[in-house]
Amino acid sequence: MMNFNFFRNRSLAIDLGNNNTLVRDKNNLLVSQPSYIVFNVENNTVKAVGEQAYSMFEKHHDELKPVKPLKGGVIADYDSASRMIHELVRQVNGKSFMSGYEYIISGIPFSTTEVERRALRDALGQFNAKHTYLMYEPLAAAMGMGLDIQEPNGKMVIDIGGGITEIVIISLSGVAAFQSVKIAGDTFDQEIQDHFRRNYNMAIGLKTAEQVKIKVGAVVDTLVDKPEPMIVRGKDLMEGIPVTRKIDHSEVAHILDKSIGAIEHAVIQTLETCPPELAADIYLNGIHITGGNAYLRGLRQRFEDRIKLPVHIDDEALHSVSKGAAKALQDPKKYRSVLME
Repeated sequence: MMNFNFFRNRSLAIDLGNNNTLVRDKNNLLVSQPSYIVFNVENNTVKAVGEQAYSMFEKHHDELKPVKPLKGGVIADYDSASRMIHELVRQVNGKSFMSGYEYIISGIPFSTTEVERRALRDALGQFNAKHTYLMYEPLAAAMGMGLDIQEPNGKMVIDIGGGITEIVIISLSGVAAFQSVKIAGDTFDQEIQDHFRRNYNMAIGLKTAEQVKIKVGAVVDTLVDKPEPMIVRGKDLMEGIPVTRKIDHSEVAHILDKSIGAIEHAVIQTLETCPPELAADIYLNGIHITGGNAYLRGLRQRFEDRIKLPVHIDDEALHSVSKGAAKALQDPKKYRSVLME
């Protein structure tokens, strides 16, 4: 039997996000690509993955099958997810990944079921790692932000991802209080798309809706640094011809108001269930916001006004989970209490 152990000095941290997948080693970001894959329908081979696949979405023909394998932060299409991970990891090490890794650590939402966790473990099994661990994303995000999760001190983390928002209070490497809502980046995109359909009889793609969120997205009207209005291109639903429409940040703030309000309500519910001593810590430490949608303009202002606590937004919010998992890779024994086999 061939011995592959001499290859097992490599380790990977993987953050599977609804809209973006990141792969790190112990020190560096190796891959950051959209979580999309496109297949050839005729022979079921992979046509494109990552950025190239994302560029094909909503622009493909019948011979191509685009897939977004993740939903709500978990695997929705096992075969597509496994092949997407395979292709993205191959971008790092070519075919040599078949020789195996010492450690692979992947983030997963706190609210997942055992069935969902098993699906991710099975998808990671293709890499022949000696040790494969899962790590709850809110804990990984806290570590990635530089917070000490092991001390007896309460820390509130809000992770606004692509498919789900998770609110946790962390102390002693565990979760003392928790809420999750299935409102996050994908919801925001859908609401922008629906707004154009209802109010302007105009159809726009989800990719265009996402660009609206990125370029002029906001959650309050009163911004100091206001972005320039954006010209949106789409199709008139009555006549079927291409049309354009201008949208600014205040209109987007109105569109997202209900969803952001639901997240605020979940934050307050989490604080209500929090033990008093940890609540005292959070009063001093404030709230830490991360995830790809933490960059919405005015988020700090709105949360501080409504919740009356200091708000800290991670400078690298999209990367916090992968950074935390990479930190665990550097000393798996130290963080064994937060790693799940």
